[in-house]
Amino acid sequence: MTHEPDPAGQAPGPREDHHDNRRQVLYWRLLARLFDPEEQASLESASLAVVEDIGLPSALLDPGASVDSVVQRHPELAAEFEGLMVPEPEEDGARDRAAEVRRAALVSKVLLNVFATGSGNVTAEQLARWQSDADWLERALGCRPGELRGGRGPTGGPGRGGVGATGTGPGGPAPDLGRLVPAIGPELGAIEAGLVQRMRLREVLADPALAARLTPSMSLMEQLLRDKDNLSGVALANAKALIRRYVDEVTEVLRTQVEKSTVGELDRSVPPKRVFRNLDIDRTIWKNLTNWSPEEERLYVDRLYYRHTSRKTTPQRLVVVVDQSGSMVDSMVNCTILASIFAGLPKVDVHLIAYDTQALDLTPWAHDPFETLLRTKLGGGTDGTVAMALAQPKIAEPRNTVVVWISDFYEWRHQELFDSMAAVHRSGAKFIPVGSVTSSGRGSVNPWFRERFKDLGTPVISGHIKKLVHELKTFLT
Repeated sequence: MTHEPDPAGQAPGPREDHHDNRRQVLYWRLLARLFDPEEQASLESASLAVVEDIGLPSALLDPGASVDSVVQRHPELAAEFEGLMVPEPEEDGARDRAAEVRRAALVSKVLLNVFATGSGNVTAEQLARWQSDADWLERALGCRPGELRGGRGPTGGPGRGGVGATGTGPGGPAPDLGRLVPAIGPELGAIEAGLVQRMRLREVLADPALAARLTPSMSLMEQLLRDKDNLSGVALANAKALIRRYVDEVTEVLRTQVEKSTVGELDRSVPPKRVFRNLDIDRTIWKNLTNWSPEEERLYVDRLYYRHTSRKTTPQRLVVVVDQSGSMVDSMVNCTILASIFAGLPKVDVHLIAYDTQALDLTPWAHDPFETLLRTKLGGGTDGTVAMALAQPKIAEPRNTVVVWISDFYEWRHQELFDSMAAVHRSGAKFIPVGSVTSSGRGSVNPWFRERFKDLGTPVISGHIKKLVHELKTFLT
């Protein structure tokens, strides 16, 4: 019997074949379960024998058990799930095939719980369980909970310095999943959106006990904003509470990003405040070294020096125009919250406009994203020219104005709208077009507009909200 050589150049022996066969059994069971809810008796019994033999709990094979419940009963597994699918560096090409079998059992549990969602109505408890399991999948991929879905958790790059492979490939080096992982986020968002749509949301909201089990997410936000006008009493109060929770959580994340972004340069024309926290000890010592007394071994200080802390700021006007059509929920929510954060900065005058076929000036509520979102109405057509009619009078000092336009730019009067946008850009105002992102994370921008914005020198910003934060901070501070 011959064997293919392993990466170290040696043929695997019978023991290695035994480990490989066990791992394949676990993954064949996973695939069978994902594509057919009916269990395959032979695969189930073989997988159970493998799991028990390697000392793992049989609950890993129970589709009805959440990862949380497994970890609660077996706390020692929590550390194994963290970074589970992030590859570990191999030493001299060696493979720990026994460890790969154990990892296959844990990976199968997470993937099955997240991607096998069944059919029929979904309860609040089932949605909460799925969200928790999705959190565990993101942890396994080396990310923070909520990170790939762009939801509740902090946003940014992978939490463990990059995401790679599972290390489950037969024989050769593990494949690089660095490009695959970002694509998982939209899929998770799409699954979550499907689960929310399968809920009898109005019935859940009418029951405070059930509503309390809901975890705010972008998919849930979309449904709540669409249905808010049809709710009343307890259901409406619970919907508002969920919207408020989500807004507060995302606000905290975005505020942190704004605070970490670039700030204005020091204004040395303003004398530093002579307070202890601004005391420049190093400079004070250096400037007074001529007063050093060798006999007394003492430094006499004639003058104290302080650091400048004032920064140059110029009054700026930020005009945010948001397309509130149904495909724009994600961008609308994030940018509405972002506008409120900038509205809280000194010397930044924020104006907010929402539109579909009609435009609404939401400037009086720009500081409160919760109240702003309650006044929006999703759906309908799109006519950006009505929004431009409200925005243009607000551009009184073009050199001091930035216009952020959030839309997928699928407009029926596209040439007329683009001409007016180009005029805003030529006036000296900073014009920033931002492409749409749906609740599942898939971007969509009209190619006609995308090409013309590129030619104009104002390419569409798409992808992570951090890009927009950076652009705004650079201009406004």
